[in-house]
Amino acid sequence: MIFLAPKSLTFRLTLLFATVSTIVLLLLGLLIGTLVEKHFEEMDTEVLTGKLEFLKHALSDIKTQKELNELPHKLNDVLNGHSGLEVALYLGEKKPLYLTSGTMLPDALLTPEQRAHQQPYLWVDEANMSYRGISADIQTSIADAPPIIAVVATSLRMHEHFMESFRTTLWTVMALAALLTGFLGWLAAWRGLAPLQDIRRSAAAITADRLNQRLAANDFPLELAEVAETLNAMLARLESSFRRLSDFSSDLAHELRTPVSNLLTQTQVTLSKTRTLNKYQDVLASNSEELERLSRMIGDMLFLAKSDNDLISLNSKEVNLAVEVQALLEFYNILAEEKDIELSLEGDGIVIGDPLMLRRAVSNLLSNAIRHTPERGTVVVRIKWGGDGVMLSVENTGPTIPPEQRPRLFDRFYRGDAARQRTGDGTGLGLAITQSIMHAHGGDATVASENGLTRFDLTFPPHTKS
Repeated sequence: MIFLAPKSLTFRLTLLFATVSTIVLLLLGLLIGTLVEKHFEEMDTEVLTGKLEFLKHALSDIKTQKELNELPHKLNDVLNGHSGLEVALYLGEKKPLYLTSGTMLPDALLTPEQRAHQQPYLWVDEANMSYRGISADIQTSIADAPPIIAVVATSLRMHEHFMESFRTTLWTVMALAALLTGFLGWLAAWRGLAPLQDIRRSAAAITADRLNQRLAANDFPLELAEVAETLNAMLARLESSFRRLSDFSSDLAHELRTPVSNLLTQTQVTLSKTRTLNKYQDVLASNSEELERLSRMIGDMLFLAKSDNDLISLNSKEVNLAVEVQALLEFYNILAEEKDIELSLEGDGIVIGDPLMLRRAVSNLLSNAIRHTPERGTVVVRIKWGGDGVMLSVENTGPTIPPEQRPRLFDRFYRGDAARQRTGDGTGLGLAITQSIMHAHGGDATVASENGLTRFDLTFPPHTKS
C-alpha cells in the first residue's frame, strides 16, 4: 500500500487488474501443464498395459520348454521397430529370459509388491534418461512351471522434449497475455474513470462568483451520479452560506455607517460655529446615545462570534422560567401600556441553563413581539412541559410573516418586508442572539406565523427538569 499511496487511481486499478490477471494466468498455466502431464501418464499406462496383455497372451500359449526357448526370437520379430519400448522377461528375479537391448531395470520395479499392484513406476537411469514401467507375474501353460516376471517400460524422452517445448511456449504466451491484459486494464481504467475527469473539469470551473453552477449528475454513471449530487448539495450549502455572509457584511457596513455618519455630520455641524453650552450638551447627549447603540452592536457581534466558535461558557443552574418571564413582563409592561397591548403568562417549567442568557433570549422575543404587535393587541407567553423537554412560546397578534421570510428571521441583520423592519433602538441581532443562546443550551428556536398570529418557540432539550 505504501507503494500505491502516491500513485494515481488509474495506476492503482491497472496494477491491481494486471496482478489479478497474472495470478489467474499462472494458475491456468499450471493447470494446463498438469493436465498434459496427466494425459501423457495415462497414455503411457495404456500402452504399457496393452503390451503387458500381449505378453500374457503370448506366454499363455506356451506349453513346452521348447516353445519357451523360441519365445525371444518371436519377441524380437514382434517388437522390432517399437522405439523407446523396453521389455524384459525373468525366470525368477535373477535369471533373465529375454531383454531388449540396453535394458537397465531398477530392483524396485521387480519387487513382489510392485508386480502384484502393477502400478506405473518412474525412474531415471545412469544416462539421466527417464522411464515409466510396470511389472507382473505371468503364468505359462507349462505344467508345474513357475510364473515368469514380465516387465514393460517406455522411455519418456519424447514426452520430456515435448513438455519442455510446451512449457516454453506456454509461459511465453502467458507472459505476453499478462502484458496485454495489463495494457487492456489500463485502457479500461482510463476509459472507466473518464467521468471523474469531467467532474474535475466542471468543479474547476466553479469559482466564488459562479457558485450557482452545478454538476450535470444525470450525465454521469450511477455510482458517480451520487457523488455529483453530493457535491451539488455541498455547493448549494456553500452558496447559501456565502450569500448570507455577503448579506451580513453589507448589513454590518450599513448598520455601522449610519450611526458613524450621524455622529460625524452632527459634530461637523456643531463645530461650524460657536454654540451655547446647552447646545453642546444636547449634541454630546445625542452622540452618547449613538455611541451606546454602537457599543451594544459591537457587544452583540462579539457574543455571536464567541457562539460560532463555541467559546460561550454557561453558568448553568436550575431556572424557573415562569419567574423569569414574569419579571420580564413587568419590565415590558410600561412599553406595552403605551400601545394598549395585553401581556399574559400561562404555565410554568424549570430548565437547566444560564439564567442571564435565558433571560436575554426571552427578552429579545418579548421586545420583538411588542414591537410588531399593533395597538390593542395581545402577547401571550406559554410554558409547556412534556417528555421531549420544556417549550417556551411567545405568541403575538400582528401581520403574518410570509413563509419565504421565516427561515431567514434568525439571520443577522436580516430585514423582511416593511411591516417587520427594525425600528427604534434595535440592532437587528436579537433573534440571531436568541438562536445562539438556545444552541449553546442544546435547544433550538423556531418560528411559525399564520392567520395574524406569530409564535416563536424555544425548545429546551430533554435533560432539563420541570
